[in-house]
Amino acid sequence: MAITGIQSLVYGVADLQLSRRFFEDFGLPLERASPSQVNFTLPEGSRVTLRQQDDPGLPSSAVQGPGVREVIWGVDDQSALERLASELSRDCNIRREQDGTVHFLTDFGLAMGLRVFQKRRVICAPEPSNAPGHTVRLNQHRRWRQRAYPKGIAHVVFAVPEFERGTAFMRQRLGFKLTDEQVGFGNYLRADGSNNHHTFLLLNASAPLPGMDGQLRFNHANFAVEDLDEIMAGANHMERRGWEPSHFGLGRHRVDSALFYYLPCPAGGEAEYGADSDCVDDAWVPRRWAEPLFAYAHWAHNLPPFIRKPPRWTIEYLTEEVEVLPPHKGGH
Repeated sequence: MAITGIQSLVYGVADLQLSRRFFEDFGLPLERASPSQVNFTLPEGSRVTLRQQDDPGLPSSAVQGPGVREVIWGVDDQSALERLASELSRDCNIRREQDGTVHFLTDFGLAMGLRVFQKRRVICAPEPSNAPGHTVRLNQHRRWRQRAYPKGIAHVVFAVPEFERGTAFMRQRLGFKLTDEQVGFGNYLRADGSNNHHTFLLLNASAPLPGMDGQLRFNHANFAVEDLDEIMAGANHMERRGWEPSHFGLGRHRVDSALFYYLPCPAGGEAEYGADSDCVDDAWVPRRWAEPLFAYAHWAHNLPPFIRKPPRWTIEYLTEEVEVLPPHKGGH
């Protein structure tokens, strides 16, 4: 194993205090705040850092607009970090901090980092569910939740102009695994030390979807909660606090089985409550979704126009590499 998942998301935001208030209401635990920076630390130990988008301390990147400006990946030990840093240094300019963090710029324009990180153990106890003829909760009332408290960062998503080359970089240079492919729309990648269906999604920035304009842009980050009840308690709390509700409402993705609820976020893009995603390992067989939007949702409360057409089961199992990955472009 090497990369275990997301250690930190570093945002460049237009309004620091408004973004702080959003994430506090969203349920992220505040660690510390200053006039120039706000830090949240989730129960698993991963972090969200907010800085002004014109802060000279933010790394240079090609990302347009507010949102995540740098993704720092957690690496399981120092030797794995050194192997990755040595490989990247062949054609990437790397910069080291005193704490050992390695920063670099990918060949598709996104700033990233590597940091030794051991996730804290998170203990969850989702509520058992009854069904006709199947009683598992007898003489026991469900817990009442008042709001959501995310436990960790499951994945991050960017719209990338050359998403296939970006996919090649992540796989060839950082050891990410392809989990699923939406033809012409995006590639779902899993860090090799994680069991999340995907920890990184590269969307085609020119795909015929709302908000795609061919530019490298932050799309959303997924914050993991326990179950459906926690998602909706969080959604209701956010609306009571005056935040704009989700455009799609509650839904379940087809591609990774996960429940979702996206909220427009003043820090950029969207913040997603997620639960009940598929967990996979190296025995997983990647799939190619030839009808790409079929992968998006099994159902959604507010069905968006781009998936109103009834889907068809058209998927292919990629039991072997069916085409050569495009080479990444070095020089950064």
